[in-house]
Amino acid sequence: MRVFVYDYTFEGMLTAVFEAYSRRSFPDLLMREGDVLPLFCEETFQVYTDQEKADRVWSALVKKQSTMALTRLTMCWLSELPDVGMLLFRYIRKTIDAPASIELNFADEDVLALTKLWKKVANEQTRILQFLPFQKAQDGTYFAAMEPLYNVLPLAVNHFSNRFRDQRWLIYDLKRSYGYYYDLRDVTEVRFEEKAEHLVTGMLDKSLMAEDEELFQRMWKTDFQSTTIRERLNPKLHRQNMPVRFWKYMTEKQ
Repeated sequence: MRVFVYDYTFEGMLTAVFEAYSRRSFPDLLMREGDVLPLFCEETFQVYTDQEKADRVWSALVKKQSTMALTRLTMCWLSELPDVGMLLFRYIRKTIDAPASIELNFADEDVLALTKLWKKVANEQTRILQFLPFQKAQDGTYFAAMEPLYNVLPLAVNHFSNRFRDQRWLIYDLKRSYGYYYDLRDVTEVRFEEKAEHLVTGMLDKSLMAEDEELFQRMWKTDFQSTTIRERLNPKLHRQNMPVRFWKYMTEKQ
């Protein structure tokens, strides 16, 4: 078994593709640095991420894939699944070697697997746009936090920066400990050395809320309860449309 070891970045994976063609030696497995090698590993090669090499591979893909196919490729990477690097490696290799685009060749198991994975990531992106609840802090910043299954926050930034252009906001990924802050001009990726309670629970403490935030939350709960038609409750459909894992962040579910 031949193993390529890389830094588990998208650019590192593209560099691995470049090195494989340069060496005319293709890996059976891609592994991140620090992982335990398989028992029957015959050869290992350390891949050092090189932006120029990665750009050359990407340029080759641009010539053979549609914009939509390239978008799907990058979205699949955001799944962060253990084997996603090898899946994308095989897909890219087939794309480069094929005389025509393979993006609609669903008879190929890698094309089909990539398409299914893209749909899962896209669905999670949609759920974030649907269910991400904001709370207003004392300084006027709107705070929202969740634990998405996949690393979809980068896919949601443009939506929020366009929709809430006149409001400062911070959206935070509790699972991956990073977020994005919008200051009315630019969106900046942020990380915090010390985690306050709301960066763990995803909910602002009452002492950090704006004066009218608690009032609006109570009003929303009252409206939610008063407009509910109990005779038409359908818990199964409710859980299907709004997965239970999001409930702990929803004001009406507290």
